[in-house]
Amino acid sequence: MPAVMQDRAFRCTRALLDSNSDQKKPSPTHLAMALKKEFDSRYGPAWHCIVGKSFGSFVTHSSGGFVYYSVEKLSFLLFKTQVRPVKNR
Repeated sequence: MPAVMQDRAFRCTRALLDSNSDQKKPSPTHLAMALKKEFDSRYGPAWHCIVGKSFGSFVTHSSGGFVYYSVEKLSFLLFKTQVRPVKNR
């Protein structure tokens, strides 16, 4: 993933975590949904996001559309897949 997109992911994650500072545990589902929506709107569909403390993954992603990072004991997997329109038969 290009550095500018990685920076966007990190900054968005930090902002989301800071906005949840009044809660003891940020909701991984809320974080994943917010990051996915941000990247879909900014960079087009179809982004996917997995957030948690422990998970395995095996995904296919578009070239240049993958980042994995950790912040405050949470791991983030953000990746893009290619969307192909379904043709009518």
